[in-house]
Amino acid sequence: MAKRRPQQDESEVSLWVKYLLFGFNVIFWVAGGVFLGIGIWAWTEKGTFGNITSLTNFVLDPAFIFIIVGAVIFILGFSGCIGALRENVFLLRFYSVVLGIIFFAELAIGILGFLYKDWVQGQIEDGITNIIVNYREDPDLQDLIDGIQQSLKCCGGASYEDWNVNVYFNCSMASRGAREACGVPYSCCIEAETEEVVNTQCGYDVRKPSYDGVRADLIYEQGCVPAFKEWLETNLVIVGAIAIGIALLQICGICFAHNLINDIKEQKAKWRYN
Repeated sequence: MAKRRPQQDESEVSLWVKYLLFGFNVIFWVAGGVFLGIGIWAWTEKGTFGNITSLTNFVLDPAFIFIIVGAVIFILGFSGCIGALRENVFLLRFYSVVLGIIFFAELAIGILGFLYKDWVQGQIEDGITNIIVNYREDPDLQDLIDGIQQSLKCCGGASYEDWNVNVYFNCSMASRGAREACGVPYSCCIEAETEEVVNTQCGYDVRKPSYDGVRADLIYEQGCVPAFKEWLETNLVIVGAIAIGIALLQICGICFAHNLINDIKEQKAKWRYN
């Protein structure tokens, strides 16, 4: 009578690792698809696909950022999801390698950002200046800077005077009768609690030397870069906890992928010798 094989030989890959990795990446797969869809929809609405040269700066275009981030998350989620479900070693290796590259890139950016804080601040200010220059040219950039200024209660990059680089708000346009000349966008204005309708003209003339009102009571004079630094210092614990949480999720994803790969290899070795 033939002996029954030991239970260990009949074991399969760890199901809880397999389906945990699968479920985790299904969420990322869907999220990546949503991000990618939003970016493509935004470009379609702006007619970017018909005239790609209309983009003034790819890096600062929110729709382009959505497309790139969405595509990376979608591909990563797909490889992790299908790789785990189908026990595909190639997809699992691709998933762990790309996730590892992203993790170390984030780590390097964080370290370099801490060591070269002044350079990073200068780059951020230059980026905001470019957004301000193209404020009226791209509705996505306009919504982005308005959202930042309203959220952080700030105006401009280093200060509210940065709006002078925009052709519509430049003080030299006052001689041509431009109504927005020597002003700032409405998103720089301090909103009154009783105000139900947004006054889009509240920032007119506030940068004129002859302005006789109390500017600090009407607009935020602080720039968005120093405002963001203050926000970061105030919420350092929360930001640090989020960063650590993201890093742990990435490390867990890499470990689970390698664990599953090893299990698959062990099973294939048993099949080979049985």
